[in-house]
Amino acid sequence: MKLIIAVIQKDDASMLSSALVEQGFSVTKLSTTGGFLTTGNTTLLIGTEDEKIGQVKEIIKSICQTREQIVSTPISYSYMEGSSVSCDVNVKVGGATVFVLDVEEFKKL
Repeated sequence: MKLIIAVIQKDDASMLSSALVEQGFSVTKLSTTGGFLTTGNTTLLIGTEDEKIGQVKEIIKSICQTREQIVSTPISYSYMEGSSVSCDVNVKVGGATVFVLDVEEFKKL
């Protein structure tokens, strides 16, 4: 048995969770925050049998596409105490970061 941890953009969470549940996978959803853009993302915990890992990854890949988004980032100037300016930056968001871990034991209690 494997545990798949998928970190995805918050906007993709509902559609991905629904698609996985429709295919018979158990999913636990955790709200998390990313470090780089400090925006909300979602971490999904998915338990599955070894032979279904490819199916889960294909579902994730089909829904969690990368896209470009403009993000305003504050820039503060040290020589002008308390002053800041925002700068719009075009960044790629979306996609997924996926970890596949071995599960030593699994029980529903």
